[in-house]
Amino acid sequence: MTRDNSQYQKRQQRLKEKVDARIEAAQQERGIVMIFTGNGKGKTTAAFGTVTRAIGHGQRAGVIQFIKGTWENGEKNLLAQHGVEFHVMGTGFTWETQNREADIAACQFVWQHALTLLSDSSIQLVVLDELTYMVNYGYLELTDVLTALKQRPANQSVIITGRGCHRELREFADTITEMRPIKHAFDAGIKAQKGIDW
Repeated sequence: MTRDNSQYQKRQQRLKEKVDARIEAAQQERGIVMIFTGNGKGKTTAAFGTVTRAIGHGQRAGVIQFIKGTWENGEKNLLAQHGVEFHVMGTGFTWETQNREADIAACQFVWQHALTLLSDSSIQLVVLDELTYMVNYGYLELTDVLTALKQRPANQSVIITGRGCHRELREFADTITEMRPIKHAFDAGIKAQKGIDW
C-alpha cells in the first residue's frame, strides 16, 4: 500500500509541475471568443451556464438569440431578473416561417442590438446564440460578424453557438467545443420537456 501511494504521489507531482508550468505560461488577460458547435444537444445550455457564472461574479452579460421563437424561455426568465439583457429574433425556426425576407429582416433587427452589446465595454460577456445559421443562410455577412468581433472591447468575451460553424469563425475563435450526439430522448419519441429542453 505504501509503495502504491509513493508511486501515486510521484505521478501527481509530475502532473502538478506540468499544470503549474501551463498556468505560469498563460499570463495574457483579455476577452476571448468561444464557439460551442456540433450536432449534439447542449450548445445553448453551455452558453447559459457561462452567463450564470459571469453574473455570479458580478459581471454583466447580454444575449442575442437568433432562430428562437416566442415560446417561454426558462433561462431568460431567470437571467433577466439578474440584469442580463436579452434580444430574441422571435420568428422561430426557418422551416416554420418559410419566409426568407422576413427572416432576414428579423435577423438584421436583432443584429443591430448585437452590435450595441459588442461595443459596450461595461458588458463582459455576449452570447450570440445560433449565429452560425445566420452566417450559413446568408442572413448576416461573415465579414460584418468578424469585424464586430475584432472591434469589440478588449475585456469582452463572446460565445457563438450553432451547428456548422464557418471555417473563418473557427479560425478566429480562442476556444472551440464540439458537441457530439450519442443518444437523444427525442429520437426515441420522448417530447421536449419544460425545464429540461427549454
